[in-house]
Order: sequence, then structure tokens, then C-alpha cells
Amino acid sequence: MALSTLDIVTFSLYCVGLVALALWVSREKKGHQKNTQDYFLAGKSLPWWAIGASLIAANISAEQIIGMSGSGFAIGLAIASYEWMAAVTLLIIGKYFLPIFLQKGITTMPQFLEQRYDHRVRIVMAVFWLALYTLVNLTSILWLGALAINAITGIELVYGLVFLAVFSVGYSIYGGLKAVALTDIIQVVLLIFGGLLVSYLALNQIADGAGAFQGFSIMLAEVPEKFNMILEPDHPHYIDLPGLTVLVGGLWIMNLSYWGFNQYITQRALAAKSLKEAQKGIAFAAYLKLLMPIIVVLPGMAAAMLTPELARPDQAYPEMMKLVPQGLLGITFAALVAAIASSLGSMVNSIATIFTIDIYGRLIAPDASERRKVMIGRLVACGAMVIAVIIARPLLGNFPQAFQFIQEFTGFFTPGIVCIFLLGFFWKKASATSALVAAIASVVLSALLWKFWPGLPFLDRVGLVFASCVLLSVVVTLAGGARRQPNAIDLNGISFQTSGSFNLLSAGVVLILVALYATWW
Repeated sequence: MALSTLDIVTFSLYCVGLVALALWVSREKKGHQKNTQDYFLAGKSLPWWAIGASLIAANISAEQIIGMSGSGFAIGLAIASYEWMAAVTLLIIGKYFLPIFLQKGITTMPQFLEQRYDHRVRIVMAVFWLALYTLVNLTSILWLGALAINAITGIELVYGLVFLAVFSVGYSIYGGLKAVALTDIIQVVLLIFGGLLVSYLALNQIADGAGAFQGFSIMLAEVPEKFNMILEPDHPHYIDLPGLTVLVGGLWIMNLSYWGFNQYITQRALAAKSLKEAQKGIAFAAYLKLLMPIIVVLPGMAAAMLTPELARPDQAYPEMMKLVPQGLLGITFAALVAAIASSLGSMVNSIATIFTIDIYGRLIAPDASERRKVMIGRLVACGAMVIAVIIARPLLGNFPQAFQFIQEFTGFFTPGIVCIFLLGFFWKKASATSALVAAIASVVLSALLWKFWPGLPFLDRVGLVFASCVLLSVVVTLAGGARRQPNAIDLNGISFQTSGSFNLLSAGVVLILVALYATWW
């Protein structure tokens, strides 16, 4: 598959236009020097539509488009639980967690942990997140993006890696979060348009030109097993999605960690004009999440019918892109790169934020000027990207389903993170030592179970490790005297009341999900 001259022109205009827009929205008033709040929190000025769009643009990247399409190819619609259950999780975050974070006036998640526990917890978790974001998330997005570019254009993987790294850093490094969040509006529009186009063409191909609805009906009739949302124990991919665990078990822990306690995601809500604005943005994002399986799962399911002989599941989405006619392929290719670039830009900005605020500003140079911190943030963003480019291929080159790789190793950290935050929120006696025990136990127990109980589904492992971390935290706290901590959160001083529109939108999300699961149980 090759891009036509028109496709290349279209894609080039997208790249130039995005950089120009990023520079324009990043401009400062004459005489104003960009400070850390401007760079890392967009001056706390983001409106709801920018928050909602940016949440989705940051979330949906190569790991979802390529990785989840690959899982759709191999498993089917069941992988959509990651998207649909996330919609409910977002609403929980907006109602119960955001009010606490915004009332505390924090910039980073580790900063909150120091306020609630102590500096040791802050530093340990900052290092955890920096390692996770750089070695797992950033490398995965780059690698899958380079694979897609290679499949579509034939460009060598190393050149694809370098292009994505340079382009992403180039448009985001000057303006920081403001440049990323406001350009994400364009990215999301392109993402949705391009994704729906690929899905339509794939379904239309199944129906031999009779339309997408006919193609969907044919899929339902010919491969009904691909529509099972809850997998039975004898299913070959049960280990990836173990039955009811996706509704009542470890998937909740994964979602709460990703959407609630993840700097990469939560930073957008922290940059909101107000709590109400942040909650409106989260409700907007929840509805976009309901739409995402059509874009990131359905093409892979269609590929299982159209090209079942694929050597690797992650080839499914690039293969379906070959159906896009010349002239439109440039827009679809731009949509894919938009998703990748927005996630890369968001990720390096969050890495820079945590390093600058929690490591550099806390340990190395507490008295550094605002200007110097912004400069350090930009240097760290570039450095993280260079590291990710170097290690992407050795780390991910032989892994068949990259999305499962991401979930597997993120799950080492996730149970401890959720334990620390939930106990910190809702148990005034939870101590700093118990938080450290939970953080370390999460990694150690996960690694031991991964090594010595390989048959345990990883979502079940996440749930088991989470329960163990909570138990250990309670035991350590009780052994230390079980007294109210001086930094405990006073929930009586925080309002969890939400607007009528937020409540109505939340009810709509729940009803849609009930209907979806009832249809394809």
C-alpha cells in the first residue's frame, strides 16, 4: 500500500497545521514568562470540551487502535470491556476523586501522596511512574505507531520511530499541556472520522458493497463467537479476559488506577477552570468511550473474517486501512498519526511534570526558578523520548499482542497504587509506612504470581494482589498503633454533590452499558 501524491499533500498539511496551531495556542501575552503552572497545567484554564477531547486523545493511541484491533482480531468484542467499563469509571472519578484532588490544589499525583502520607511515598511512587511511563507506555505507543507506518507506507521501522518522536516532541515541547490539550480537539475529530471510515469500509467489504449494516449482520451470523462479551473458562483467550472478572474483579482496579490516579490522564482534569468544568469534561469523555469500540475493536473483528491468515493480530488494523481509497488514505493516515502523536505528547509532558515537580524541584533544586523548571521539563521530555526510541524494538519486537503486554506489566504497579489512594482517601488511620509496604508488595507479589502461577489470568492476579495489599496495609497500620494520621483527609470539608446534568448523563451511560451487555452477554 502506497500513499498517492494527494495523500502525501493532505498528510503534510496536517503536520504543518498542527505544529502551527500548537505554537499559536501556546503564545503568551507580551512580557509574561511561562511558569510551571502555565507549562504543566495549562494555566488552569482548560474548558470542558478541551478536557473531554484531550482525555480521549491521550488515551486512544497506537496501543488502542493497533493493539485493541489486534485483540479484536484474536478475541472479539469482549476486549471492548476495557473501553465500556472505563466510561463508568470516569464518572466515579469525576464525582468522588476529582473534588479531593482539586481541593488540595495539586500538580502531580506524587505531590498529593506527600500531602496525605510523607515525602518517602512521594519519591517512591514518582520513580515507579517514571519507570512505567517511559519503559512501558511510551515505548509501546512508539513501537506500535512505527509498525502501523511501516505497514501503510513501507517506511523502515527505525525511521517511523524517529519521525513519531520528533513530530510529537516538536509540537508539544514549547507550549506544554496547553499545546497538547487544545490541539487534541483536532486530533479527536480526525481520530473519529478516520476510525469510522475504516470500520465502514471493512464492514462494507464483508457485505460485498451492500453497506456497513449488512456487513455487521453478516458478522453476527457467521462469527457469533466474536460477539461474546463474557468468555467461558474453555475459551482460548480466557486468561486475558476471565469471565465475570471484567465486570466485578480486576478490571475495576485497572480502570481506577488508569483514569483516577494516572498523571498522564488526570493532569487534564487538574488543569480545569473549575471542578464543574472538569466534571462536564469527564462526562463528555465517558460518552466518547462508549463510541471507541467501533473505532478500535470492530476493524480487528472484520479483519478476522476478511484476512484470517494474518501472521500477527497487530497487523489487523493496518490491513483494514488498505481498503481506504487514495485521496482519503492521507486523511485516515493523519488520523492514526494524530492519535499516536497526541498520546506521545501527553506522555512526555507527564513524565516531564513528575520529574520536574517531584524529583528535581523536591530533591535536586528546591530553589530553582520557574524559568529553569520549565527548561528542565523540556529537556526531560526530549530525554524520555530518546530512551523510548532506543529500547522500543528490543523490548516489544517479539511480543504478539502489544496491548496485552501493556496491561500485563502495568498490572505489576496497579494494585498497590489503587490501595494507597483509596485508603488515603477514606481511612484516616492509613500510615505512610503502610503505603510503602503496599507499593513494594504490589510489584513483588505480582512478579511472584506471574512467574510461579502463569495460568492465573492477569485480571484475577490484579484483584488478588490488590486484596493482599489492602490486607498488608491494614495489618501494618494496626501494628503501628492505628491512630488518626495528622495529614488525613477531612472529607466533611469536601463537597461531592454533582449537577443535575452530570447525574442525568451518568444515568444515560449506565443504561447504555446495561443494554450492550444484555445484548451480547
